[in-house]
Amino acid sequence: MITLNQLGIHLPQGYLFKSINLQINKSDRIGLVGKNGAGKSTLLRIISGSQSPSEGKIHLAKDTSIGFLTQDIHIQSSNSVFEYLNNSNKALKKITDRLNEINKELVTRVDYESESYLSLLDELSDLNESFSLLDGYTWEERISVTLKGLGFKEEELNKPLNEFSGGWKMRAELAKILVNQPDILLLDEPTNHLDIISISWLESYLQKFDGIVILISHDRLFLDNITQRTLEISMGKILDYPFPYTKYKKTREEEIERTQSAKKQQDKEIKQTEILINKFRAKKNKAAFAQSLIKKLEKTDRIEIEKDQNAKMKLTFPLSVQPGKWVLELNDMGKKYGDNLIFKDINITVGRGEKIALLGPNGVGKTTLLNRIMKKVDGQGNVNYGHNVNISYFAQNKAEELNPELSVYETVDSIAIGEIRKELRTVLGAFLFEGEDVFKKVKVLSGGERTRLALCQLLLSPSNFLILDEPTNHLDIASKEILKKALKSYKGTFVVVSHDREFLYNLTNRIWEIDNKTLKIHHFSVKEFLEMKNTNPEKEKKKKPLAIPSKKKKNSSNKNKSNIEKEIKKVELKINQLEQKQKDLQLEINNLDYSDKKNASETLNKYDALKSQIDEYLKKWETLLEEEGV
Repeated sequence: MITLNQLGIHLPQGYLFKSINLQINKSDRIGLVGKNGAGKSTLLRIISGSQSPSEGKIHLAKDTSIGFLTQDIHIQSSNSVFEYLNNSNKALKKITDRLNEINKELVTRVDYESESYLSLLDELSDLNESFSLLDGYTWEERISVTLKGLGFKEEELNKPLNEFSGGWKMRAELAKILVNQPDILLLDEPTNHLDIISISWLESYLQKFDGIVILISHDRLFLDNITQRTLEISMGKILDYPFPYTKYKKTREEEIERTQSAKKQQDKEIKQTEILINKFRAKKNKAAFAQSLIKKLEKTDRIEIEKDQNAKMKLTFPLSVQPGKWVLELNDMGKKYGDNLIFKDINITVGRGEKIALLGPNGVGKTTLLNRIMKKVDGQGNVNYGHNVNISYFAQNKAEELNPELSVYETVDSIAIGEIRKELRTVLGAFLFEGEDVFKKVKVLSGGERTRLALCQLLLSPSNFLILDEPTNHLDIASKEILKKALKSYKGTFVVVSHDREFLYNLTNRIWEIDNKTLKIHHFSVKEFLEMKNTNPEKEKKKKPLAIPSKKKKNSSNKNKSNIEKEIKKVELKINQLEQKQKDLQLEINNLDYSDKKNASETLNKYDALKSQIDEYLKKWETLLEEEGV
C-alpha cells in the first residue's frame, strides 16, 4: 500500500502540485494522466524515492520493492543482454556464486567426516532451499521468455548490450524490472519503443501482474486494457476516478461541462456585484453596502477550468490535385545491404484512395521499404509513381530537416495556405505548442517537440499521397485523435507505420506485412490481423494440438489408401483452380478505385469468400494427408 500525505512540489515558478492526500492499495492498476508539464513523471519519481517532495510525506510498507522505468535511461554495460538481467537479482546472484564456490570445494575435498565438511553440506542445503524460495530454478527461463516477449531474438540474447540502440536498451531495462517481480511497478511511457506485437505481450503480462501498477501512457487502448483507476493531475490537484481511461474521459468531460455552466453563472454574478460596487462606493449613504459587497467578492471561491482548446478541434489534410487511378507501382522491388537481404520480389500496384497500415516487428525493414518507395535508397526492381501523384513523407528523422533559425509559428506559417492560416495558433495548440511556446526557435526545441512540429507542418502541406513513419510518437492522446480524424477524412492515399493499435483501428482498409523477406497483403482489419498473429500468449496456449491419427486409421487397408490418394489429387486440383482465381482477383484489387465504395466493397467481399473457400479445402487436404501417411 502507498499513502501520500499532504504531498507537494514547489518550483521557482510556483507549486507543481500541493496538499495531495491519496491512498493506493495492493493490486491497484492506475493510469496517471494530465497535460505535459503537469507533474506526472515527477510524482512517479517521488513514489520511487529518487526525488524528495518539497513538503509532505509518502509512506510505504516495510521492505516494499519498486521497479521504476523512466524515459531517460542511460545504460553502459559490456555484458550480454542475458547477463545484464541475470546479474540484476542481487540475492540470487549471491546465492549462486556461493553455491558454485561450495560445489568446487566439495569436488576437491576428501575429509568427508570432518566437522567443516559437514558444515559445508548444511550450508549447501540451506542455500538450495533459499534458491528454491526465490524461484531460482525458473530464473533463467523467466529471463529468456521475458526478453523474447519484448522482441529480442534468440541469437541476440548473448549480444553485448552496448551494441544495441537506445530503444532496445529501454526494452532490456523493462525486462530487468519485470523478471525481478517487484511489489510496485512504476512505468513512464513503457510502450514508446515497443512494436505492436511486444505491446500486446506486455499488456498480457501486466494484466496478470499481482502488485501495484502505476503507468503513464499516451496509448489509450493500453490504458483501457490494463488500468481500472485513473488519476489526473490538474491545476495542482489530483482528481481520482475509479475507471479506466475512456470511461474516465467521458465522466471528466461531463464534469467540465457542468463546471463551465457554473462558472458562467458565477462570472455573471461577479460582474453584477462589481457594477453595484462601482455604483455605490462613492455615495456616503451606500458606502457601507459597497464595502460589504467587496468583502463578499473577496471571499468568493472562484471556479477555475483547465483549458482544453483541442477537445472539439477538427483538422483535415489538404488535397493538392486528384491523381490517376493508381498512385504507386512496385515491380520486382527488393533491397539488400551486402549479404543481408531485407526483402525481395515485391510486385504491387496501389490504387487511388487506399488506406494502408504497414505492420511488423521492429527491425524487419518497414522504414527501408518506405525509403525505397520514396527513392531515397537504391535497390533491386523499379518504383513508379502514377499521374499527378504528389507525395508528402513523414520520416522518423523529419525533425532534423526543420530550419533551426525559424520560430515554431514561422515554421508552419511558411507552409499553410487558405483559411487554415487564421487558425494557426489553434493548430499549434493541438500539437502542444501553447502561449509563448510558438515564438521559440526550432533550435531550442527538444527532439520530441521538433517531431511534433514536423508533423504539424505536414498536416498543412497539400498532397494526395501520404507516407507516414511512426507519426504518433511524442503525441498525447488528444493530438493522436486529431491526427486520426484528419487521416480518416483524407481524400488521398496513405501508407502509415504505427505501433499504436487504437490509432490504427478503423483507420485502414488494407494491411501490408513484411514477412519472410517479402510483402504480404491482407484485406482485413488491424484487430483481425493481430488476432491472426496470436499475439496473446493465452491464445497460444489454447491452440488446438495437431490431430493424432486413430488406431482405426492406422489399420486402413491398401484399398482405402488408394481412395485417399485419389481424393488428395482432386482436392489439390481444386486448390490450384481457386488459387488462380485468387491471383486474378488480386490483380483486380490492385487497380481498385476505392472512391467507388460499392464496387470496392463487392470486390473485397468476393476475395474474402474465395479465401475462406481455399482455407476449407486446405483443411480437408491436411486431414487427408494425415490419413494417408499413417
